Amino acid sequence: MAILTPAKPTQPAAKPASGPDPNSARRAQYLEVRGSVHRKLLSKLNLEKLATAERSRVEAEIRALVSSLIAESGVPLSVTERDAILGDVIDEVFGFGPLEPLLRDKTVSDILVNTYKQVYVERAGKLEAVPAAFQDDQHLLRVIDRIVSGVGRRIDDSSPMVDARLPDGSRVNAVIAPLAVDGPLLSIRRFPAERLQAEDLVAFKALAPNMLEFMRHCVNARLNVLVSGGTGAGKTTLLNVLSSFISMHERIVTIEDAAELQLRQAHVVRLETRPPNVEGKGAVRQRQLLVNSLRMRPDRIIVGEVRGEEALDMLQAMNTGHDGSLTTVHANTARDALSRLETMVAMANVNLPDKAMRQQIASAIQIVIQQARMSDGTRKVTSISEITGMEGDVITMQEIFRFDKLGLSPEGKVVGRFIATGVRPKVCDRLKTAGIVLPPEMFDGQLEVR
Repeated sequence: MAILTPAKPTQPAAKPASGPDPNSARRAQYLEVRGSVHRKLLSKLNLEKLATAERSRVEAEIRALVSSLIAESGVPLSVTERDAILGDVIDEVFGFGPLEPLLRDKTVSDILVNTYKQVYVERAGKLEAVPAAFQDDQHLLRVIDRIVSGVGRRIDDSSPMVDARLPDGSRVNAVIAPLAVDGPLLSIRRFPAERLQAEDLVAFKALAPNMLEFMRHCVNARLNVLVSGGTGAGKTTLLNVLSSFISMHERIVTIEDAAELQLRQAHVVRLETRPPNVEGKGAVRQRQLLVNSLRMRPDRIIVGEVRGEEALDMLQAMNTGHDGSLTTVHANTARDALSRLETMVAMANVNLPDKAMRQQIASAIQIVIQQARMSDGTRKVTSISEITGMEGDVITMQEIFRFDKLGLSPEGKVVGRFIATGVRPKVCDRLKTAGIVLPPEMFDGQLEVR
């Protein structure tokens, strides 16, 4: 198979450090043997051949070689420790090293590496520490470099902060020195292989059935929808669900900083920003992609998240025939979301008067959906509001649905209820022209108690 090169002379395995704590000493011994085996293995592998070979074809040969190297080390290891070293080395060669077991764990939604010494994961909305398996900062840096280089990004002294993604679509953020003071930092926001469907949100009590039905009709009727919420509130998940309501016969263009959306329609064009090169040139920002997307004959434009001056071009697109657009923004309330849009439009340096800017927002966006992460880790749609126009210099809104938090259960779970405010939205007239007639009782009374 020719994945091996002639063996190079290697130094004898270092003796494990001893200490007063037997477990600590044993752990140090284990890490030393694992590092030694990994270094020797790399000296024997033909990495160019390995990069093009199928994993299933070469893994058996690597396993045999690793077993031989463990035996050569002369350190007495249990069968469990041998299997663990073998698995760790395989992960180092083919994957992302110590991150692989966490990435295989479907219960983990976030992986937070605070230098090589400290690793936290989120399970069921709660953070917990896990044993750190990185050897040192250099080991962590190698894993980070492997992740970012896989998507054509780079991280070094001149570009010490990067956004990237894993092959499964998980979002990655890495920061290294000189910005990271104590050592490299890595954050991974994981997305399940099977994205949540609309019915799943109802089953998980993230929203009530009436709310889901209303949102479905809004997307079908080509209303422009803004999803607002904090970090980790579930905005991207909700955006995926909303996009699933778009017809299979429409052409969709998605624009993102790091591609995360997973649309099931066949006619989808995905665009992603590009950071500057080593000379600081060649960057392509969301605003440029948004302007270009207007020349691509889109039926729908979906912007993963508006963060800056592209907000103006997005509003212009919504106001000039590209209705049915969807996007997200970071904000704590629906009203705050509109204020943030004003701030981002101002970043475009077009010197629009405040009133004209707000008129653009009021005419472009019809529905604002507020998503929040509760204290128990659950995500809920806390408000669905309609923009009704302008009164003087103020954008007017009316809330159609909301979630009222009533307290906590003895187990610490959030207890509350979804409520229809009784307001019949003005967009019902627009829905009616699209052939959608909503019953009046959809907007009345308590929808669900939890």
